[in-house]
Amino acid sequence: METTVISNLIGIWSLKKYVVEIQSTGQKNYPMGMNPKGYAAFFETGKVMVTLTAERRMPAQNDSECASLMKTLVAYAGSYRVEGEEWVTTVDVAWNPEWVGTEQRRFFVISGDDMNVTTAWRVMPNWQDMGMQRSILTFTRVGG
Repeated sequence: METTVISNLIGIWSLKKYVVEIQSTGQKNYPMGMNPKGYAAFFETGKVMVTLTAERRMPAQNDSECASLMKTLVAYAGSYRVEGEEWVTTVDVAWNPEWVGTEQRRFFVISGDDMNVTTAWRVMPNWQDMGMQRSILTFTRVGG
């Protein structure tokens, strides 16, 4: 079964939706906007690359704006493996250096050409002021 799950995961997935749920209140936010952009690419070689960006990002005009852009970006790559209903990425490179060398776990369910993904509860570096939270994402397959 795991081989089938991995073969279903391999390909290019386009981000459709990015929601953040706050653990203490159950409130759902859209910190990347209603129309975020991004991709997750899973390769047969066991490598994965994920890049997610908020809608309406504009080029930075100064250092402050450049720093603010970091809150509208999630990007990492590394080796992945599948454990049951999770993919686990051993992060080699990331937009946030704290993630390098860590394992990032994502629960996923593939239904046709859609993949629903949920992170574990954690404090996300981009939105630390929200406290414990999890991300809920929807992707659609765009390539094999």
